[in-house]
Amino acid sequence: MIVAGASVQGTAHLARAQGCQDAFKAVDLGTAAVLAVADGAGGRERSALGAHIAVDAACRVLAENVPEAADAPETWSAWIAAAGATVVEHYRRSVEGVLSPFAVPSEPLDPGALAATLAAAVVRPPWVAFLSVGDCFGTVLTRDPDEPGPAGPPGLDGPDGLGGLGGPDGPDGSLGRAGSGGRAGSGGVHESPETGGSSASTAPLAFGERCHLVLPPPPPGAPETVFLSSPGAALRLRSFVLWEPRLSGVVLATDGCAPLTLDHPSLRELPPKAGPLPAERFFCGLAATLRANDGDAEPLRALLSGPDAARTGDDLTVVCALTEGS
Repeated sequence: MIVAGASVQGTAHLARAQGCQDAFKAVDLGTAAVLAVADGAGGRERSALGAHIAVDAACRVLAENVPEAADAPETWSAWIAAAGATVVEHYRRSVEGVLSPFAVPSEPLDPGALAATLAAAVVRPPWVAFLSVGDCFGTVLTRDPDEPGPAGPPGLDGPDGLGGLGGPDGPDGSLGRAGSGGRAGSGGVHESPETGGSSASTAPLAFGERCHLVLPPPPPGAPETVFLSSPGAALRLRSFVLWEPRLSGVVLATDGCAPLTLDHPSLRELPPKAGPLPAERFFCGLAATLRANDGDAEPLRALLSGPDAARTGDDLTVVCALTEGS
């Protein structure tokens, strides 16, 4: 598996002599990979440190006891839900450890000083398990649908020979979705019951791959961003698993990357309610480039430092795991 990532200081932060508040980390486990990105809250005193604590906690927890590719959906869903709660707890304990030496006896600790959002994924094809707190987002890449896929996961047997998950479930070929124990189209997204809904958007086929926005950023006008330090963060954490027989990659990004990596639906003559769509030129092109250069992240760093990226002003961070081969 090819694992690569890059983080670039935003132009607005540079102009204010403010350091990069994003962080990323990846762990290559051989047959699996763990990815994490975090975005420190702007204006918070030590949010950059909070972002690094977040990705460290996520990778440490998620690298342990990863389910097997042959395990049932219920096993994966239960594991990522429990792991998500553990990540939040590890983050809070680490933050308290950082703040305790500076605590004033008469005042409570303020974990908000290290506030950060987080998105993390465990990639073990054909499974991906996601967890998220806040506004980072995630995209999945899939191979040409003409290529054959493996048999479906246990407990999801269907008449199409792909566990009921074989073909597109919509006119645009978007990834299918289902709750735990349910069925879907070209892949299944299995939500843990307490985490709420998920959406999936897809870009047209090119480069032999499709890109699907399975973990979208919050829509405009959404409630205030939730941070790992927010009260009740563990209850507001989103977690879900996706089974995709043609999985070829997973990409996580911080919210500053949205203008560079996501297209407005009007570009494809879709109504605004369709939500943002993954930019094929970014995701599929990036995957092709990284495979061609054996995972050298320099082209990714150059892309995040380019003129199109500079207009966002925010820090930009991307980390990905790709299956090998053209």
